Amino acid sequence: MSFFSGYQFFVYLIILLIPAAVIGLQGKSLRMYRMILTALFIYVIYRDTPEQLAYLLVYAVGAVCLVKAYTLVRAKYGKDRRLYALAAALSVVPLVLSKWSGLYGGTLFSFLGISYIFFRVIQVIVEIYDGVITEISTAQFLMFLLFGLNKWEMMTNGTGWAHFLAFAGFYGYYRIFDRVLYGKGKKCDSWLLLTMPAVITLGVAGPYCAVYSVVVFLSCGAAWLKNRQEKGRNGKLWGLVFVCTLIPLLLYMWSNSYAVEDHAGAVDVGLAELLLTAPGFFARFVLKSLASMLVGGETITGWIESGKIHDSMVYGMGLTAAAGYLAAFWLNFRFHLYKRTLLPLMLLFSGVGNHGIVLISRFIFVNENYGMSSRYALQYQAGILGIILTFAMTWREWKKNGWEKRFFKTAAAVFCLILFAGHGYTDYVEAKKAPDREAYGRRIEAIAVQFEAVEDDVLRENFDYRRSRPDSGAKVRSALTILKDNGWNVFGRQQ
Repeated sequence: MSFFSGYQFFVYLIILLIPAAVIGLQGKSLRMYRMILTALFIYVIYRDTPEQLAYLLVYAVGAVCLVKAYTLVRAKYGKDRRLYALAAALSVVPLVLSKWSGLYGGTLFSFLGISYIFFRVIQVIVEIYDGVITEISTAQFLMFLLFGLNKWEMMTNGTGWAHFLAFAGFYGYYRIFDRVLYGKGKKCDSWLLLTMPAVITLGVAGPYCAVYSVVVFLSCGAAWLKNRQEKGRNGKLWGLVFVCTLIPLLLYMWSNSYAVEDHAGAVDVGLAELLLTAPGFFARFVLKSLASMLVGGETITGWIESGKIHDSMVYGMGLTAAAGYLAAFWLNFRFHLYKRTLLPLMLLFSGVGNHGIVLISRFIFVNENYGMSSRYALQYQAGILGIILTFAMTWREWKKNGWEKRFFKTAAAVFCLILFAGHGYTDYVEAKKAPDREAYGRRIEAIAVQFEAVEDDVLRENFDYRRSRPDSGAKVRSALTILKDNGWNVFGRQQ
């Protein structure tokens, strides 16, 4: 097996972390080593598509120039809305060219991940405008731009973009909440705190609203306690936020009570019964779901099924992720980060809550691998962001040199590199699958536009919808009928 495929590739990536540990123990910067690994991953992902690599490099250079230029302009002219709008508009030009070219069969500025990278560029521009970023080095920006926590199945899933929108709403709301709590709120922030929960919960979040709402409730409690300690500050806002979050949550729960659940493969077993008969199942489920934070769940499942690794190694990966969580919680209280910002804790509780909600809602399948599905990766990402943010904010908090400081920095660096390696490998695997995904999409598109002329068996065999069920083809036909009647999806292109 070649170096860049299969289980061996991930083993080599782990080996690559050893120099990081040595560098960290010596107290030296890991910047150069991270840059080398970044270049290595770029080569792995784009080596078979030189045109995409060229577009990526051109985009990266252009993004650096744009961000550097806007940083200088922002420092000189302040918060000028016209200049801000111009910078944002320039950042979207390559994406528009890519989509426009694709409509006519072209490939101008088309490369894997352009949409994701665009959102990272616009994020930096927004933070420059807000004054959060006042300067940024070229190396740091490129590291931020070129690699991240991409969730590949969600990007090709039919409802994936709605999920991305929901989590963008969650993160945006958490940030606004944090800004207002610590006296850095903007003109409309209080209004947004009261109106966004209804839009997020009833508009896009769906079942994801449960954890989001609980995190907001906990944050309102923390804000209320903070205001009590700071005499003279009005805490009524947080009570209103609590109510404005609770009402849409109750409306969603009421609406969802009319839904007819149809779980294929579910077992008729209660939570208490399963706890009594198979208590170890829950621990195994959670550890495997934690392991999927490090490497894509489908990849791990493939390794297990092929005998390349055993469950014990997966449990070890899960314990590593759990250690990251525990360390992040400890550091937040060890250095009193909550006195400056609540955002890391909000993200951490969101991550833990999502692991819990997946367990509670999916134990009925009695399959300990179910929590590793990549459809949950976007939910688990909140915890990853909270861990990384905590490590970054406490990196310079250690005042005394000694074994404790060296151990923390080395452990934090190795943990982040494990994440980097695992997600990089997942990116590589999914990039290799991209042609097959495209071929599958084109095949079902060709069948969909003429579904009325084909039999149910053809629909069942070609569409990935519960093929073991006899009514699979009829259900697909019903869904396609709805799309056609409304002129949606592929049927919209025909009009």
